[in-house]
Amino acid sequence: MPELPDVTVYVEAIAERALGHKLVRALIRGPFLLRSVAPPVTAVEGKTVREVRRVGKRIAIGFEQDLWLVLHLMIAGRLHWRDSTPKLSARGPLAAFEFDNGTLTLTEAGTQHRAALNIVAGDAGLWALDAGGIDVLNVSLAEFATVLQSANHTLKRALTDPRLFSGIGNAYSDEILHRAMLSPVALTQKLPPEAIERLYRATRETLVDWTGRVREESRGRFPEKVTAFRQGMAVHGRYGQPCPRCGTRIQRIRYAANETNYCPTCQTGSKLLADRALSRLLREDWPRTLEELEAMKRR
Repeated sequence: MPELPDVTVYVEAIAERALGHKLVRALIRGPFLLRSVAPPVTAVEGKTVREVRRVGKRIAIGFEQDLWLVLHLMIAGRLHWRDSTPKLSARGPLAAFEFDNGTLTLTEAGTQHRAALNIVAGDAGLWALDAGGIDVLNVSLAEFATVLQSANHTLKRALTDPRLFSGIGNAYSDEILHRAMLSPVALTQKLPPEAIERLYRATRETLVDWTGRVREESRGRFPEKVTAFRQGMAVHGRYGQPCPRCGTRIQRIRYAANETNYCPTCQTGSKLLADRALSRLLREDWPRTLEELEAMKRR
């Protein structure tokens, strides 16, 4: 699933191309993508783009009359910019948004259609889609600590909970915890102040670092290689490979559809975290599916 670094670069690329331009028409293949009925999607046709922003893991395109087209890519949704509008065939894009200077298309790999499109009005409409998590890049250590310890969860769950933190998912939470040298199953309310500060700094550094890397990879082009598994990641997607810090083989925890990668030496005091035992712990602390996680509402 595209997370904060990827969504940020998508937002920048769309803004560069669409700001000040008019949406001529919106073409949608199938009813499963559109998750709202009022305002209708036709309400944004003929309107000029005034703003593009990130709302959690969503991309919000703002038009005249305070109307917003909001996309959630979920796991396999990806965006593309084309000079012309492609046909929406059975194997083609799920949607095409034709502007007066090019077309933004949405594709989704696989047969499970999870990507979502909403048309909303005003800040209230955007607020209703936002789970309410804080943007770690814009808060103090004290604010971060307060949110982190507002409930007693595992660190992995806390970082990926959209009600607590905005835009962080499975991939970058692995990288954050490795950088902070903290166990994914450490409990938030048992962390000492020094560990909280280390996590705060690691979270900010990881997100800034990877946003820069993703931006550099695109180099002015529209981002086409958005993936959860990137070359240069320390632990995510690297099960069985050596830790870049200490050389220990990366291990993993599996629960339902979730997988966490970690270094035993750097993060868990050389202890291996057993899947079966952890499943009992995580049963109450992790949602079983991505849909459950993303459907969490603000507190």
